[in-house]
Amino acid sequence: MTTTRRTPVPDAVELHAVRKVHGAGDRAVTALDGVSIGFPRGTFTAIMGPSGSGKSTLLHCAAGLEQPTGGRIVLAGADIGRQSERERTVLRRDHIGFVFQAFNLVESLTAAQNVELPSRFAGRRAGRDQVAGALAAVGLADRADHRPSELSGGQQQRVALARALVTRPDVLFADEPTGALDTVSSREVLRMMRMLVDQEGQSTLMVTHDPVAAAVADVVVFLKDGRIADRIPLDRDRDGANAAAIAAHMAGLEA
Repeated sequence: MTTTRRTPVPDAVELHAVRKVHGAGDRAVTALDGVSIGFPRGTFTAIMGPSGSGKSTLLHCAAGLEQPTGGRIVLAGADIGRQSERERTVLRRDHIGFVFQAFNLVESLTAAQNVELPSRFAGRRAGRDQVAGALAAVGLADRADHRPSELSGGQQQRVALARALVTRPDVLFADEPTGALDTVSSREVLRMMRMLVDQEGQSTLMVTHDPVAAAVADVVVFLKDGRIADRIPLDRDRDGANAAAIAAHMAGLEA
């Protein structure tokens, strides 16, 4: 019997001994202190930690928004530290989606127009079917012609999510995506993000301070003082228990 050896699938994002120092001399602050970690493709990772732990810096460095002081980051198969600024811009445009706490929608444009806006700026207008598909993926197929003022907060964030997904990115980066939402809207956005991972295999990294939000992930990575303090895999059938365990873990880190 012949055994076929499978080639390992590379991680969506890899960080190798990444350091990030803000300032210099006596005012130098180390935000990341030798972080090494891989984020597997098709998984949902939540990143948590006390204030100042380096979680947003990790996200921004991993996404190529900030240059690390040292170490190496591999994203979509490319060592982004060896790329020019123009190459990193193209990489972000073609391979990365972003969702932030602020929806950043243009009030005078419809949902569909907001979704296609980044591709228009990049000189590659998204097709109508592509935009419609992105809105349908987040449950807003019937809201394409609505402007932000005609949508709830949760719906606006789902438009922002569709905008991030319209190019079918390798990785979706989300920085406190539910921070400006009420409980009901937060749940609907998290449900959509979870569904995209389960049904579309969307690799997702999310920074959050909310244990309930983190509980929808596959794994939670905890940072403290710029280093990885722990990594906890979650049981997908126990969201409530997961949230309680995550909250208890955070309390221990903050003590």
